[in-house]
Order: sequence, then structure tokens, then C-alpha cells
Amino acid sequence: MKQYLLITAVTALVTFGLSWAVWRIAIRYKLHPPIRDRDVHTRPTPRLGGIAMFLGVLAAFAISSQNPFFSIFWADPMPVLSILGATLLIVLVGIADDLWDLDWMIKLGAQFLAAGIIAWFGEMQIYALPIGGLTIGSSAMSFVLTVFAIVVVMNAVNFIDGLDGLVAGVCLISNGIFFVYSYVLTRDIGSSTYFNLASFIAVVLVGACAGFLPFNWNRAKMFMGDSGALMLGLLMATSAIAITGQLNPATLDPEQFGRSQLLGAFIPILLPIAVVTLPLLDFGSAVLRRMRAGKSPFSPDRKHLHHRMLDMGHSDRAAVLIFYAWTAVIGIAVLLMYIATREDWFGQYWIGVAFGVVGISACLVVTLLPARRRIPASAPAGVPPAAAPAADGPSPQETP
Repeated sequence: MKQYLLITAVTALVTFGLSWAVWRIAIRYKLHPPIRDRDVHTRPTPRLGGIAMFLGVLAAFAISSQNPFFSIFWADPMPVLSILGATLLIVLVGIADDLWDLDWMIKLGAQFLAAGIIAWFGEMQIYALPIGGLTIGSSAMSFVLTVFAIVVVMNAVNFIDGLDGLVAGVCLISNGIFFVYSYVLTRDIGSSTYFNLASFIAVVLVGACAGFLPFNWNRAKMFMGDSGALMLGLLMATSAIAITGQLNPATLDPEQFGRSQLLGAFIPILLPIAVVTLPLLDFGSAVLRRMRAGKSPFSPDRKHLHHRMLDMGHSDRAAVLIFYAWTAVIGIAVLLMYIATREDWFGQYWIGVAFGVVGISACLVVTLLPARRRIPASAPAGVPPAAAPAADGPSPQETP
């Protein structure tokens, strides 16, 4: 555990220092695109935070290659090198889009290529899929399913990048929960060591998000851009597949995983989905909404979940904090359900269910209660609250 904490701290410090450097360079040389019609922010702001986050991730992997505790996933370097190569590709394409607005077809093609590199050269694929029992497809089906899953998660994370600190905070919480899950799961499946690639990626992303968040908190000095959001989605999907993609629920011992055979067997597969529930919901609703209107699934609009939160009267910061709460409640609830079935706690998985019910109820109350927005002193007389800027200013962020 100490080694993981050390990696998190180093990644956070490196990312923070490089974020300051990238921000200063971007401001000095005006490396920021003009404000577009779909943007929410009102002043030109650099969107190159993904560069600092990527370099922070690289630094963490470089340190791990010299640390004997992490030698287990460096014994065969091909999977790690494949992940880093795919991440570099997606970051470079993201930077180009952040600066010049690439066509969505180019970005989507790069996403499929990056996912294909991980699935093919990294040999990390989803081999088992629980559908009415268990369906094990061919190698070609596993490859296609893996690539599709990675691309969906990448876009889901990118789609919620619409408010200051939203993606960085949500991913920090999600990866923190996923690390605990992967750490415990590694113990439960009888592994000889707690050090594995999935847990390592999770703590690295926690560090990268923590180091960047001070620059992205309202009002943001810099955005992570597509380069940062797509990188987070890519690595989150990869870490989930690395540890759960090869789990076969049919081979898990029901007695070992608690009295509830169904729950005990499938929670290890459901939890990685639970921690990205909000991004997936936003992504799915956006795709359906745009296709129903006869538009491209990737055509930008201002109808994401966070936009609706603002329309309900929440301030930018309040909306972000509510998203944090939803992410934490859903992820922790499923995590508690898993741990309870393993430790044979009193009530077993109902502990997680009870936490989820109480937490979700509280989140619903906070979300649905209309927020009272203050009218700034500078607001013109007669301007209704809905038309006046929020107390903490307009969100300097953009939404895909």
C-alpha cells in the first residue's frame, strides 16, 4: 500500500508542477482557441492540461519500471508499452483538436486505433460476458467488444467535461474506489502479490487528477481538453479490462463469494461500470438525443446533464459537487456490496444496498431542490435571477 501511495503522491506533484509550466507557456504564447458558440466559458482559456497529466502518467510509469515492487507487470513490457503508445496517440490527437477543432470522424478513428492497439498488442481483452448465464465468444468477438468498450468509456468521460473541475473530480473519486476494489479483488482471487497493472493505473490516475484539479477548479485557469479527458477514459477502461475482463463468473466459487451466488459472482464485473455510471448515462442520452434529431452522435449541444443542473438553478460549483456525490454514492454502494459478501458481514450485501438507498435518496433531494441563485450587485435592475450570472461566475468550460 505504501508503494501505491508513493506513486500517487509523485504523480500528483509532477502533474501539478507541469500544469503550472504548461499554463504559463500557453498564456505567454496565447495557445488557446477562440471561444465557440457552444462554449460556456466567456474568456479564452488554454485547453492543454492533458499534456501535463500525460507527462505525469509517464513519470509514474518510468518510476515503476525501476521499482522491484512493480516488476510483475514489467516482466513482459509489451502490454505496458502498448498502453503508453495508445495513450500517446490519443493525447496527440486530443491536443490537435484542442487547438484546431478536428473533424469528429478523425477523432473517432484515432480512438478506435488506440483501443485496437491495447486490445491487439497489449492482449487485454474481454473474454467473458454475462448474458443470460455466460457467453464466451470467439477471439474476434472479444477483440471487437474490447475496442467498443474502450471507445465508449473514452467518449463518456469526454462528454461530461463541461464544468470546472467536473471530470477531474469525478475521475479522482472513481479511480479511488476502483483501486480499493482491485486491491481487494486481487487478494480474493488468491494472487501472490497485491501489485498489478490495474491497481497501478488507478492510483496513477488519482494522482494525475489531484495534481491538475487546482488549475481546473472554478474559476479554471486551464482545461484538460480532449487530450486529458480522452486519456482518462482510455486508461480507466484499460485498467478495468486488465483485472475484470478475463474474469469468468461461472468459475467463481459461490461459497467463496458469499451466500448470494448471483450478486457475489457478478459484482466484480459490475463495479467498473458503476464507477462510470454518470458519464455513461450522459453519453447514452446524448447519442440518442442527437440521433433522434437526425444529427451526428458527436455533434455538440448544450443539453448534457450538467447543463440541466445549471438550468435547474444550481451554481457551477454546486452542480459539480452534486456530481461528485452521485459518483461516490454509486461506487461506494457497489463496493460495499462486494466487500460485505466477501467478509460475511452482518446483513451481507444489504449493507451496501442500504448505503445506496440512503445515499441516492439524499442525492435526489439535493439535486431536485431548486437552488436559490443570488443576483450579483452589478446585475442590471429588473433582471430576473435566471437571466443573471451565477454568484461564482459563468463556467469557463466547453462541452463536446
